[in-house]
Amino acid sequence: MANILICDDAAFMRMMIKDILTKNGYNVAGEAENGLKAVEKYNECKPDVVLMDITMPEMDGIEALKQIREGDPDACVIMCSAMGQQAMVIEAIQSGAKDFIVKPFQADRVLEAVKKVVG
Repeated sequence: MANILICDDAAFMRMMIKDILTKNGYNVAGEAENGLKAVEKYNECKPDVVLMDITMPEMDGIEALKQIREGDPDACVIMCSAMGQQAMVIEAIQSGAKDFIVKPFQADRVLEAVKKVVG
């Protein structure tokens, strides 16, 4: 069972993702509401996968992704973006993101992305 860290500044989004994951047998290791907290939490709970929103206060998802991968080059991070953020998605992939999902989420797309990176 994979441990997953959910990073999104919207509490309802975290709740929605958590719901999808727990109903499908995944364990939510932690939640973060911004990039700074995401990096902290990652180092604390060393999850198997991180679901990271791109647009967050304090530190955005791409900066958090870079910092997490600096400390752990094998980190599996899946970026979440709203429609129309193609440039950011490309930057995220170049910075080492394993996949990305587009909001609004389809439950099966979230699960497919997680399954893909957890193997």
